[in-house]
Amino acid sequence: MKRPGPLPEAGTKTMSTEATNDRAVLTIGGKTYELPVKIGTEGEMAIDITSLRSTTGAITLDDGYGNTGSCESAITFIDGDQGILRYRGYPIEQLAEQSTFVESSYLLIFGELPTGPQLAEFRRLLCEHEFIHEDMRHQFEGFPPNAHPMAILSAMINALGAYEPDLLEPEDDSRFIDAAARLMSKIRTVAAASYKKSLGQPMIYPRYDLQYVPNFLHMMFSKPNHPHQPLPEVVSALRQILILHADHEQNCSTSTVRMVGSSQANLYASVASGVCALWGPLHGGANQAVIDMLDQIIASGETPEAFIARVKDRNSKIRLMGFGHRVYKNYDPRAKILKVACDRMLNKLGIHDRMLDVAMKLEEVALKDSYFIDRKLYPNVDFYSGIIMKAIGIPTDMFPVMFAIGRLPGWIAHWREAHLQPSQKIHRPRQLYIGARMRDYQPIDRRR
Repeated sequence: MKRPGPLPEAGTKTMSTEATNDRAVLTIGGKTYELPVKIGTEGEMAIDITSLRSTTGAITLDDGYGNTGSCESAITFIDGDQGILRYRGYPIEQLAEQSTFVESSYLLIFGELPTGPQLAEFRRLLCEHEFIHEDMRHQFEGFPPNAHPMAILSAMINALGAYEPDLLEPEDDSRFIDAAARLMSKIRTVAAASYKKSLGQPMIYPRYDLQYVPNFLHMMFSKPNHPHQPLPEVVSALRQILILHADHEQNCSTSTVRMVGSSQANLYASVASGVCALWGPLHGGANQAVIDMLDQIIASGETPEAFIARVKDRNSKIRLMGFGHRVYKNYDPRAKILKVACDRMLNKLGIHDRMLDVAMKLEEVALKDSYFIDRKLYPNVDFYSGIIMKAIGIPTDMFPVMFAIGRLPGWIAHWREAHLQPSQKIHRPRQLYIGARMRDYQPIDRRR
């Protein structure tokens, strides 16, 4: 690439940027460049650096992409300072209280709340496709009994594409809605089957007469000789968990789905990559870390007050899991909703569990402590979702699987949004090379 002019020597402070309402002025080595500024529908400002390298020969450096917009999207809006989360413009509080997971999923994927006939058709497709191919049942036998459910989930989602090759690249909405419904329906069947395998129990078939969440609980906890009947409070709490996890802007797993999809990889392969990204303990494993922390507190015999004191100790490496969020500098709006659901469900179940008692005490102590208040370290969605799933009876290694079931409609929505953009390019981030300069190869007898 031909550079427009010499770049300044490393270490010299000769770069500056000045933003106006419609442009940003960048100065490098005494030369000035203008960059367009784009404004989002909620007033967010972005400096468009699409032509930065070709124009200036320079790139931006943003480790972790915390200040980099990778795309323009109309799916989810977050204001971390104000504690706002909206799906397609709808406040998450309204959706969690009034909507169903299936309806919210349709909204995310297709952009609008469904009409009565549209919702009925989507539900029909979910019921029609809830079974997995009988040959796929034998694939579960290839996994060891202690295989992590996320390993099984990612592998089986990829395998689904082999059984449905005609839907690998849906070209229009009539085909795409079928592909989306297949994935959404079968992911819960695969997830429940992986759990049953870990217990050595037979796989439970889905039921046509049950809605999305009760059907999943049926496949998880029913036995051939004992059907499971979940309480309405349990169904409601799990429904809200799934809705609240359905999308969260350009997080690690969603960005992974979009990046893999940018190579024109099919929907199944792209979603499977999202599952793998979600598996990481810093992403989908955060609610499991909350339970692990509670286990350690109980095993040590430490009081919640003493543990909080150690968290505040600068010389301690102890962290209070489930508090604070990279995006939210206010109370996580999802946590507010799940706190109510958690209290309601626990009261109904009449659960008296030492772990849950410790969790509630940690919450009480931290919310009254200026150390956490001043640092805006409030409970996040992982704190309450972990408590709820533990109370329901879902094992901790299934927590990220539950996250994946909830996040699936968001992944599908982002894959579709990117797929429909005619100007989409394959994602190819740049880097700042800091390795060795050019050097000549030396034969092995001359190396020291």
